[in-house]
Amino acid sequence: MFYSFGRYILLLRLSFRRPEKFKVYWAEVMREMVSVGIGSLGIIGIISLFIGAATTIQVAFQLSSPLVPRSIAGSISRDSNILEFSPTISSLVLAGRVGSSIASQIGTMRVTEQIDALEIMGVNAPGYLIAPKIIAGMTMVPLLVIMSIALSITGGYIACIVSGDVSPADYITGVNNGFDGLTVRVAMVKAVAFGFIIASICAYQGFYTSGGALEVGQSATKGVVYSCVMILFADLVITRIML
Repeated sequence: MFYSFGRYILLLRLSFRRPEKFKVYWAEVMREMVSVGIGSLGIIGIISLFIGAATTIQVAFQLSSPLVPRSIAGSISRDSNILEFSPTISSLVLAGRVGSSIASQIGTMRVTEQIDALEIMGVNAPGYLIAPKIIAGMTMVPLLVIMSIALSITGGYIACIVSGDVSPADYITGVNNGFDGLTVRVAMVKAVAFGFIIASICAYQGFYTSGGALEVGQSATKGVVYSCVMILFADLVITRIML
């Protein structure tokens, strides 16, 4: 474990060395941002709408007491989506979609000796391959989380219209009442941390792949599993520190 952690830290150090040509790295960062951000809009949007709707319906079901105002469903749904569902579940989904792609892409380059060719040409392979992915992850995941929060609240509103368990007016009142900006700050800190975890761990697994196609698949699987575990651990740590 300590050997792997030390190799992981050294790889990150190599990844963020001063680049030879900023123009080339900038183009790679933009390409990775499109891949991570634009490519994930559809799946994140669908998941957020359904999670927001399901959360609102479940909260309304549990608030069966006439002494509890129905508007509280909007407040609980809002805070749950901002603090936990949007950043954490979205990141777990991104670990499967983006993380496996990163690990398999770099792993394939390793087993086909493309990384060796880059190093022979004097290119800093970790910096060229890994740093743009980490920067894109830390930039685009927070933007995706912001979109997820907005869509999850919208999904809750649609659920109120369709189901009738809570009136739309009560839901909007609950969403507006008692809003604390700290919840959004916590969500953004989580999103940045999760983006770094997904990109760096999956890139590490792919970079040190050895063997053939079978090992590339195993590296992608390990990258996704380890990323999900570390996302849940970081979620606990950040929540405990900031709340």
